[in-house]
Amino acid sequence: MQTDRTGTGPDPRGAAGAAVIEGGAGGGTADLVAALDIGGTKIAGALVDLRGALTARTQRPTPARESGETVMRAVTEVLDELSAAPGWQRVRGVGIGSAGPVDAVHGTVSPVNIAGWRDFPLVERVRRHPAAAGLPVLLIGDGVAMTAAEHWQGAARGHDNALCMVVSTGVGGGLVLGGALHPGPTGNAGHIGHISVDLDGDLCPCGCRGCVEVIASGTSIARRALRDGWQPAGDDSSAAAVAVSARAGDPVALAAYDRAAQALAAGIAATATLVEIDVAVIGGGVAQAGEVLFGPLRERLAQYATLPFVRGLEVRAAQLGTDAGLVGAAAAAIEALGLRGREARD
Repeated sequence: MQTDRTGTGPDPRGAAGAAVIEGGAGGGTADLVAALDIGGTKIAGALVDLRGALTARTQRPTPARESGETVMRAVTEVLDELSAAPGWQRVRGVGIGSAGPVDAVHGTVSPVNIAGWRDFPLVERVRRHPAAAGLPVLLIGDGVAMTAAEHWQGAARGHDNALCMVVSTGVGGGLVLGGALHPGPTGNAGHIGHISVDLDGDLCPCGCRGCVEVIASGTSIARRALRDGWQPAGDDSSAAAVAVSARAGDPVALAAYDRAAQALAAGIAATATLVEIDVAVIGGGVAQAGEVLFGPLRERLAQYATLPFVRGLEVRAAQLGTDAGLVGAAAAAIEALGLRGREARD
C-alpha cells in the first residue's frame, strides 16, 4: 500500500498490473464518502473528504470484453482495497459514476462500451459488499459525475448553466442548469455523445447513426485517420498518436481532429440552443490533444452557434484531470446525503 504522494514511491499501477492505494491523511474524525468511477478503460475508487480531497485511491483496468461477473470482480477488488484503507470507518455513503446509459431509479447500468453489463444491478451488487453494508449508494452517469466535479471545483465553477463533456473512448456529458446539477430522472441528462449529428453516418454501438461519439471519440478519431491513410510512426495508433502527427502538420491527422471538432461543435451548439448554456467544458483523454482539438472546435462552434443568445458560448478545457469522475461521484453523494457545508465545521 502506498501512502506517499511525492512520486518516489511505487508505480501506482503496481507490480504486474496490480493496483496500489495512494493515500493521504487516514486519521481524524471528519466524514468521508467512497467514490467509484467506472469506464471502459479503468475502474477507479477513492475515499474523498467533504472538501473534495482524495485521501485514498486505487484502480483496476476494466475487463470490458469479458463477462459481466468478471467486470464486477474488478469492482469488488477496488472496494476491497478501499475498505482496507485508513479512514473507511468514517465513510458515510458511496457515490458511483458509471459509463452509461445508467438507470438511477433501478440502480442498473448498461454501458455501451462494456458488453457484459446490460441492465446490470450495480447498486445492489455494491451494497452486497461486506464493507458497504448499510451505506447509502448513489448512481449517476460518468458524464454527470465529471460535470459535478467541474462545477464544484473546476472550469465550470461560478457558472449557473454549463455543459461538461468527457471525450475519451466514448463521449459522455452532463448539465448544470440554474446553478444546480441536472442528472435527470434516470441520471443520464446531458448524454451528448448520443446526439446524432450525421443522419446518414456510421452506425454507433448504441444503434443510432452518426452519433457524436462515433465521430469524436478517441477510438473514432484513430479509426478515421487510419482509414484515410495516416501512417503511425511506430506501434501506437491511438488518438494521442494522431494528435502528435497533427501537431507536426500531417494533413490526414489534422483532418481527423477537424472532423471530431465539427461533430462536437454541432452537439454543443444544439445543446446551447435548447437549454441556453454559457460554457462548455471538455475533458477526457482526447482533450489532452490541446489546441489540435480546441482550435478547430472553436472555429466550428462559431459556424454552428449562430443565434444571438448562443454566440457568446465559451469553450474551456476541464481542470480536474483523470480524477474528475471520482470527485464528481463524491460530490453527488455529498449533496444527496446532505453533507454539503459540514466541511466548514469539520
